[in-house]
Amino acid sequence: MPGQTIGYVRVSTVDQNPDRQIIAIQAALGSEPDRWFTDHSSGGGTDRPALSAMLAHVRDQDVVTVASMDRLARSVVDLDQLVSRLTSRGVTVRFLKEGLVFQAAGQADPLAVFQLQVMGAFAQLERALIRDRQREGIEAAKARGVYRGRARRLTLEQVSQARAEINAGVPKASVARRLGVARQTLYDALRTPTAAE
Repeated sequence: MPGQTIGYVRVSTVDQNPDRQIIAIQAALGSEPDRWFTDHSSGGGTDRPALSAMLAHVRDQDVVTVASMDRLARSVVDLDQLVSRLTSRGVTVRFLKEGLVFQAAGQADPLAVFQLQVMGAFAQLERALIRDRQREGIEAAKARGVYRGRARRLTLEQVSQARAEINAGVPKASVARRLGVARQTLYDALRTPTAAE
């Protein structure tokens, strides 16, 4: 009996949209997979609910399709261990962006294994360089006096006052400007009930 097709998707936060990965997997398969597993968490480790559920679910002859290697794991060690764990159980792992397929242990293509490790190492290096550039950019902005840090939070009194202004017909954008915060900061604060409510 043929195995199931599995789609694994990961985005770093709940706010991020997984649709691009889902569409890529559907297009590659030509249909919906038998099962979806979607994580909304960092790929910095392997302790993720949907990943754990997928590892418990997959069986011999299943095919796991992932949009790209960094969606499965962010480190070369984690990536290698996850692929090895899956293929040792007879599961095929397919990475769309990289065009790599890893099959059951004993059938593994040594060149594909080498590519996995090299590409994983480059992805890890790229992330480290991005973090360094980001840190350097923040330091430079601080030196110029233009770095503001994290978005300022509003006090309960400011939120109550903002609600009163908005109820009186003042546009939210104007209220946000007056408070010196981004509109999204105001929207988030308005969604949080005050102590009086």
